Amino acid sequence: MHGVEITELIKKFQLKNMTPDIDAEKIVLTHPEVNRPALQLAGFFDHFDNERVQIIGNVEQAYISAMEHDVKIKRYEQLVSSKIPCMVFSRGIAPDEDMITVCNYYGVPCLVSEKSTSDLMAEVIRWLNVKLAPMISIHGVLVDVFGEGVLIMGESGIGKSEAALELIKRGHRLVTDDVVEIRKVSDDTLVGSAPDITKHLIELRGVGIIDVKALFGVESVKDSQQINMVIKLEEWDKDKEYDRLGLEDQYTEFLGNKVVCHSIPIRPGRNLAIITETAAVNYRQKKMGYNAAQELYRRVQANFAHTD
Repeated sequence: MHGVEITELIKKFQLKNMTPDIDAEKIVLTHPEVNRPALQLAGFFDHFDNERVQIIGNVEQAYISAMEHDVKIKRYEQLVSSKIPCMVFSRGIAPDEDMITVCNYYGVPCLVSEKSTSDLMAEVIRWLNVKLAPMISIHGVLVDVFGEGVLIMGESGIGKSEAALELIKRGHRLVTDDVVEIRKVSDDTLVGSAPDITKHLIELRGVGIIDVKALFGVESVKDSQQINMVIKLEEWDKDKEYDRLGLEDQYTEFLGNKVVCHSIPIRPGRNLAIITETAAVNYRQKKMGYNAAQELYRRVQANFAHTD
């Protein structure tokens, strides 16, 4: 399983590092949850999740303040020596010298956040869930079209990047070209992003590499986007039956999550950007409760009933 370095956590949440001599880059978070170690400070270590970020708030600090010094040192030793990744004090609470000494001894970063305990916990969990989500990389182009994440897939050279460029010219936003990193954030949500090396770049055959952000401005790019639908581009096959009504949605699957999928046959003269825009708007319309194919079906049935 991939992990997140403590240094990323420090930078993301602007944490004050009380133990700067510890090499935080070597410590990696692998669990997206957090723990408030109140029970551990009371001496109960059964079922203790030592892989989690440990957060101390007002309640834990009040308990620490009421502890006898010898007991406090013993609890600090037990807690910090259990290979926890880091200790974070919320609400700007300053850890005492004993805690900093124990953390330095066992190589555990001791950090301070100005955020309230509940806000810090919620934001850390949300951020870690995204960073540690199961991930795959696929070949395709991801574009934000009217707020919907459209993943364009197809054989190499079929016109994915050209379609993305036309969409950008029409005011939509590029997330990534060529390689899409897909993360399963929840059972309902897939988020796509670009590898750092290709971020904001498009490859056009015959032209070369284009920096979309530099050419079209910051409003033309986006770092990440939920994937709402897939458009598969394929060579036109006159013997294949293509869906002409759309009464039933077709789906494809990534990391166990289903995503609506449209197969679009490619022929000279077909405007892929307009087709993609229309598919995105139609998807939004369905989400709002209106299905044009079902409306046509209803009209046909009503017409049959009328003629009978």
